[in-house]
Amino acid sequence: MTAQNGKDLLIKVDLTGDGQFHTIAGLRATRLSFNAEQVDVTSLESQGGWRELLAGAGVKSAAISGSGVFRDAATDERARQIFFDGETPDFQVVIPGFGTVDGAFQVTALDYAGSHNGEATYELSLASAGALRFTAL
Repeated sequence: MTAQNGKDLLIKVDLTGDGQFHTIAGLRATRLSFNAEQVDVTSLESQGGWRELLAGAGVKSAAISGSGVFRDAATDERARQIFFDGETPDFQVVIPGFGTVDGAFQVTALDYAGSHNGEATYELSLASAGALRFTAL
């Protein structure tokens, strides 16, 4: 894979539940992390005293985060509504040159900041709330 533009890593949300994803506007930095818990099954019989892990076990999760400036009232309002209502709608992350990841996420943090001589900013954190789907480009 060749180098990709960071601005092409997009976080999108389904605003109305109709399966149409809209880019969350104003984001300057985005991140997608995948995690899998380990299940340690090491015992006295483990060869050479090396740790052993149980394949296919443990909880898988993903986290999305982004930060930026206000640009679009509709996506900002929807993110606030998702947080306060505790909803888990579908989000989509576009990974340039790789594919898309989509599935249900919960907004776990929504931070607002601003200084007297600068723009208002926000940070958004999401946690996966079910199975995710990957679609290669």
